Amino acid sequence: MTNYQKLTPPSQGHRITIAGDHLNVPDDPIIPFIEGDGTGRDIWRASRRVFDAAVQKAYQGRRRIEWFEVYAGEKAVEVYGNDTWLPEDTLTAIKEYVVAIKGPLTTPVGGGIRSLNVALRQVLNLYACVRPVRWFPGVPCPVKHPEKLNVIIFRENTEDVYAGIEWKEGTPEALKLLDFLKNTMGKNIRLDSGIGIKPISKTGTYQIVRKAIRWAISHHLTSVTLVHKGNIMKYTEGAFREWGYECAATEFGDKTISEERLWAEFDGKLPAGKILIQDRIADSMFQQVLLRPDEYQILCTPNLNGDYLSDACAAQVGGLGLAPGANISDFYAVFEATHGTAPKYADKDVINPGSVILSGAMMFDYLGWPEVMEAIHRGISGAIRNKRVTYDLHRQMDGATKLKSSEFAEEIIRNM
Repeated sequence: MTNYQKLTPPSQGHRITIAGDHLNVPDDPIIPFIEGDGTGRDIWRASRRVFDAAVQKAYQGRRRIEWFEVYAGEKAVEVYGNDTWLPEDTLTAIKEYVVAIKGPLTTPVGGGIRSLNVALRQVLNLYACVRPVRWFPGVPCPVKHPEKLNVIIFRENTEDVYAGIEWKEGTPEALKLLDFLKNTMGKNIRLDSGIGIKPISKTGTYQIVRKAIRWAISHHLTSVTLVHKGNIMKYTEGAFREWGYECAATEFGDKTISEERLWAEFDGKLPAGKILIQDRIADSMFQQVLLRPDEYQILCTPNLNGDYLSDACAAQVGGLGLAPGANISDFYAVFEATHGTAPKYADKDVINPGSVILSGAMMFDYLGWPEVMEAIHRGISGAIRNKRVTYDLHRQMDGATKLKSSEFAEEIIRNM
């Protein structure tokens, strides 16, 4: 048993273990959770009630979750002190127990960590940010046909500009790099520039494309679209495109077909049992998800494109309050809210807990407990259908009843 500095694991429950290419999930897995900052406290209380009720509904006591609180963000500083925003205890616990879930976290101001979310992804190599975006009937939306959008975004999570490699304008490091670029590489850049580096590797690209294609196979989907700006950034995002096609051809050649081959050999008609691998320029893709969203299933992107695109898609179907997310490596997974901490609403029991609840639904599907995911989806759909919702949805729905976070959780449970 691991010796933690400040944590005490549950006395009951068992660890999830990794066996070859799959997870072994006991009937009483120990799941670490990070409550989150700001509104995270209200959101987590509501979400946990929904999770426990959904497990009970699905399995009638045969299965249960043993929750294990670990710390990050403001609560970590309270518990550990010394400006400790992301304790080693927390990273160790997630590695030991494999799957975790978290609420929103504050980004420290002036601290050594640019973003706790980015730090978690990089330290644990959670290279895939997975965000399914779908519409729940009844949710107010700015588009005419929100039901046409049902995509899963696989966003590379550790590279691109999020690697955090940059230097402030005027610093010795920035001037040294500018001098090197001018005198060694022949690239003249204004001396009053801040400088950043955008790494995109073959390794990182293969990881995310492989994950996306495996998801398509396991969920019986028929297309994966590589989204990039390779017409301008030819050796980073353009390479992402080329490596994506290469990964599909070399590792999944019996299951995939490129868009070029589809038209050259099959007149645009997808052969049975094949997954189409295609690509789109990023700015064009923003039009496509508005005009023809039903033509796409999985979008696979470098880091920055995926950040923009996932929020833009979520806005079409009701916003981030109902947008789940997960950060996944080959096996380790941290499921999370996709919105911020909204501190002005903290401890007021008003915020929509839907993002964490739906992230939990993803988590249960990842554990191989799809019946729990289905119960949660039924509950949320019923609450929205009955127009009994939190203030963010209430203000957009005629004849709706405004509920607190805790009351919304109860409404979800009643509709399971």
